[in-house]
Amino acid sequence: MSLVAAVATTLLRRDDPMKYDPELCTFETCDIEWSFYRYRPSLAANATLTALFAISLIAYAIQGVMSKRFYGFSIAMVLGTICECLGYVGRIMMWNNPWKEVPFMIQICCLTIGPAFLAAGIYFCLSRIVTTFGRENSRLGPLWYPRIFIPCDVLSLALQGAGGGIASTAVAGTSAADLGKNIMIAGLVSQVVTLGAFIILAIDFSLRTLRRMKSMGEGALDPRHAALRRSFAFRGFLVALSVATLLIFTRCVYRIAELSGGWDGHLMKDEPLFIALEGGLIVAAVFALNLFNPGLCFREGYDKTLSEEMK
Repeated sequence: MSLVAAVATTLLRRDDPMKYDPELCTFETCDIEWSFYRYRPSLAANATLTALFAISLIAYAIQGVMSKRFYGFSIAMVLGTICECLGYVGRIMMWNNPWKEVPFMIQICCLTIGPAFLAAGIYFCLSRIVTTFGRENSRLGPLWYPRIFIPCDVLSLALQGAGGGIASTAVAGTSAADLGKNIMIAGLVSQVVTLGAFIILAIDFSLRTLRRMKSMGEGALDPRHAALRRSFAFRGFLVALSVATLLIFTRCVYRIAELSGGWDGHLMKDEPLFIALEGGLIVAAVFALNLFNPGLCFREGYDKTLSEEMK
């Protein structure tokens, strides 16, 4: 062993974690309690999630090409699943070295902003749903939904990306790192508020449609899309979209709580909870919309003049 290596090993074995160099850490020289998460990320769990998101990514790309419509939805979902894949690759890298900062920041940034892209894909769908049932049932014109929610989602994405960028370049434990964390939390709060408003408007549209159907019967609905509304694929899509929205909303609330506890908080150290509420919920959301992709579910009875009707 060289003199430099011997000195480095001696320093790394000291009890004071502030004196260690993460670039020189190994499982023999550094305590796992000095790592970012205080645990070694599960290789099996994170590799499984990486594979599942990769499958979903490929499926969204193929479905987007096959359907030749809903390009905004497809692009958003592809970008979201790319972020998810990169994030879990970062966690796999941390299995080899849980003290290393670069893979930690890769997974923090990518897994934080990924669902913002997925939410954007969901926002594109409500305008088509409104048109399918009848614009008279909605408080807003169909095109106002993406006009309102997409900019809000971009703001959320910008805050989370900026916060992640600041945190990734700051020294852990400094005021700059805390600033980055707080900006990321602000982005997540913005995303929760936007999703919450979206859910409220979607429920309001559903209740207004049901009330008009009770008083007017089928006359409350647009007759040009009756075949589409009766199809199993379209009804399955409505369920899948509702489930995916609630799952992403729940995940965002969890991430706010996790980051609010700080880098050394209890939730940050709980991998099973992370795998369930971050990985599991988002996997379920993306697969639900893979199974009932709107580009394919709107095929039966689809009116090619739909985009004109939305204006």
